[in-house]
Amino acid sequence: MDTLQSSEEAAGKREQNRIRNRRAILHAARECFRERGYENSTIRDIVRRTGLAAGTFYNYFSSKQDIFAALLTDFLTNLNNNLSQQRRAADNPEDFIHYAYLALYTATARDPLVYELAHRNDRALRELFGSDILGLAMLSLEEDVREAMERGLLPRIEYEYLCAAFFGVAYETSLTLARRAHSNPESADAEALTATRFSTALFMGGLPQVAALP
Repeated sequence: MDTLQSSEEAAGKREQNRIRNRRAILHAARECFRERGYENSTIRDIVRRTGLAAGTFYNYFSSKQDIFAALLTDFLTNLNNNLSQQRRAADNPEDFIHYAYLALYTATARDPLVYELAHRNDRALRELFGSDILGLAMLSLEEDVREAMERGLLPRIEYEYLCAAFFGVAYETSLTLARRAHSNPESADAEALTATRFSTALFMGGLPQVAALP
């Protein structure tokens, strides 16, 4: 019994150590990318900031691209879960648009570095994931828009143009928001809400007239 308990405790400590080391590497990478840029940062730069042995790094990541992918995957997973959940809970067009923008802008404001990195390193992003940042962030939007039209929540207008318009507003606004949140982290949530209200008002103001087009 004691042996079993000791083994479980040892396994638990190893797991905690693994999580702690991984977090330390990702944190160090964030700092390097912020200060030096993604292209100019090296694995050696990152390892130096962690205090870990170089060999330890390779137990978690095989390259700088792996770190970038891990940061972005965490960002996108949380974002898309929130996007889908909030949009499907909407019961009117304005809520649908509002919650979609709010999920994106809140994620961006709380993690502006990842959004900025992805935007500035579009080539690396496409090599890793085959798309740009907004295309990845909005993977679930098209499916939800179709469902909203089926439910009568959104008017049956040009589907592709509707999604493209949403992307266009979201892309540039998110970039501006990331820059503001980066320079003033204390106002991140307030900035996200301001951007959401602006984008929703802009988008909703045009919907009725678009729906009336022949």
